[in-house]
Amino acid sequence: MDKDLTIFEGQRIRHIYDEEKEVYYFSVVDIVAILIEKDYQSARKYWNKLAQRLRKEGSEQTVTNCHQLKLMSSDGKKYKTDVADIKTIFRIIQSVPSKKAEPIKQWLAKIGQERVQEMADPSTAIDRARETYKKLGRSHKWIQQRMTGQETRNKLTDYWKDHEITEGEEFAILTNIIHQEWSGLSVKEHKQLKNLKSQNLRDHMSEAELIFTALAELSTRQIAESENSTGFEENKNSAKRGGKIAKEAKEKLELETGNKVVTGENFLPKQQQSQQIKYKD
Repeated sequence: MDKDLTIFEGQRIRHIYDEEKEVYYFSVVDIVAILIEKDYQSARKYWNKLAQRLRKEGSEQTVTNCHQLKLMSSDGKKYKTDVADIKTIFRIIQSVPSKKAEPIKQWLAKIGQERVQEMADPSTAIDRARETYKKLGRSHKWIQQRMTGQETRNKLTDYWKDHEITEGEEFAILTNIIHQEWSGLSVKEHKQLKNLKSQNLRDHMSEAELIFTALAELSTRQIAESENSTGFEENKNSAKRGGKIAKEAKEKLELETGNKVVTGENFLPKQQQSQQIKYKD
């Protein structure tokens, strides 16, 4: 399965794409949160009540079609949450009075079309990401660094997959070790500094923060490759050393410029400062 986040009007929606069935499954609560324009916990309560009402009204099949899968939470861990395919999501949308109903239905239909295009030509996914960042007002240099950093990240996680590191919790722990080592902050603390909740930290990093993140992950992979690090403990050691290389470079730059690399600056629109969804069941 392909696991990812998609964005609707600045709000992130978790989903899973089942390659075998060629079906998208979306987080029901994430969709409901957008429809009612409330936070995640309020949306979860709303969905529970809506599910009860649908059963009473004879629409139990809609609820039955929702099943639980583990999706990533804002704390980097996976929790079971209700998901549904697009057809079922459409039925749920029809049951929620909302001005967002039609826009989100059109958006969901577009997601399916884009997936077909990406399967035929994977480069379209990269092009689409670049275009999204442009629309968000990011500079060409920032976009280039974000894409380069993502490629560096992918090479590191590919190495982990091939050397007995478990996706999910162990990926999150190693990532946090690298981040803590170079930045002096855990991923959670860095997000708090930037006033982020569900948002992707890297999407709100400065160009310098992206560069040092990439340096730390590149160094980690190259150290691991040189020693054929296998398993969690050996890769944990590589992560610390890789992060330390970036830390030393960061401190030298800060000494030369007198400016801090890690800052609380972000790209959040003002109206979103108080409209952030926290993903945790």
